[in-house]
Amino acid sequence: MTTISWSENGSSNSARWHSENSAPAPVSVVVVDDRTTAKAAHRTAEAGTAMLWRGDFHAARRLVQDLDRRLRRRPEPEGDAASLFRAHRAARAERAELLGRVLLVLEPDRTLALDRAPDVREACLHAYGPPTGEPMCVSVPELLGVVSAHQWHEKGVDVPALGERIHPDYGVFAPVRSEYVDLVAEAPLPAEPPVAFDLGTGTGVLAAVLGRRGARVVATDINPRAVACARANLHRLGLSERVTVEETDLWPSGRADVVVCNPPWIPARPTSALELGVYDQDSDMLHRFIDGLREHLNPGGEGWLVLSDLAERLGLRTRAALLDRIAAAGLEVRDRYDTAPSHPKASDTTDPLHQARRDEITSLWRLSAGSPAGGR
Repeated sequence: MTTISWSENGSSNSARWHSENSAPAPVSVVVVDDRTTAKAAHRTAEAGTAMLWRGDFHAARRLVQDLDRRLRRRPEPEGDAASLFRAHRAARAERAELLGRVLLVLEPDRTLALDRAPDVREACLHAYGPPTGEPMCVSVPELLGVVSAHQWHEKGVDVPALGERIHPDYGVFAPVRSEYVDLVAEAPLPAEPPVAFDLGTGTGVLAAVLGRRGARVVATDINPRAVACARANLHRLGLSERVTVEETDLWPSGRADVVVCNPPWIPARPTSALELGVYDQDSDMLHRFIDGLREHLNPGGEGWLVLSDLAERLGLRTRAALLDRIAAAGLEVRDRYDTAPSHPKASDTTDPLHQARRDEITSLWRLSAGSPAGGR
């Protein structure tokens, strides 16, 4: 357990440090309040000093927003798509580091001793588990994310393919892009009823779609939060008897008629556990799925790879490399179904990666054992 310490009103204080993105505990901490400007906060954060907020809660949120706007004013980088992506990632990491130096203390019962503070106890219980009986220090951006995640969890995400809502847990990637879910809902099944694996199930949304289509499903995930989330969603949907969720690293035992994998689409190093649903360092999950698929398929079975070509458009992976990997694993491409993005970032012209996001195509690749086909 790591603690942080600070002086306040002539006395020494401490609290347990918690960071979901594994940020180190700050060494230097000063107490600030409503009189602190974004300019002053920027200067303090860049000096490596954290600021413990003791003013109005809504003023703390405004300070973080104002500080974020200041950090975004820097000139946009130039270069090819890969260079823009690297610069974009570096700028986001720097902003996160500086914004993360504005802190709050959660009291032992997870309340906030601040003016106009909301009741965050349920949100903290959802994200962190039961209180430990001691004060805990977190960054303002993290706590805002915890509150937002709890609202998403309570409201749920509408999934048209299910005609139901999926409720994401904190730290589990939410299925906000329904187009890739539709691909799994519409692709022809190779057996009736099939045995299916859903690798890296997350919220369980694809396992639920397969279960609704009559499949017997084994869903896996290495993230305990995802396993608990998927089980809760499948129970809520009445699919617990049809879908089993296992905590394991990718593959369950046995073979299946359909193996679905929707790996993180960007081959880059995640900087926190919260980024594991987006970034797959060295395409590790993608490669392990392709390399292990043949030995986990029943005769006539298929692997359904759900993958965006955003990495190709950003110069981080080539189509030829993907097809070569598929062929080297003794697989062939039986078919491929494509869909265009419908998410808001596809039309956000202020995004430095706008062109790649606008042109992005997400595909369901139907892979089977056999001679390499070369793709389409």
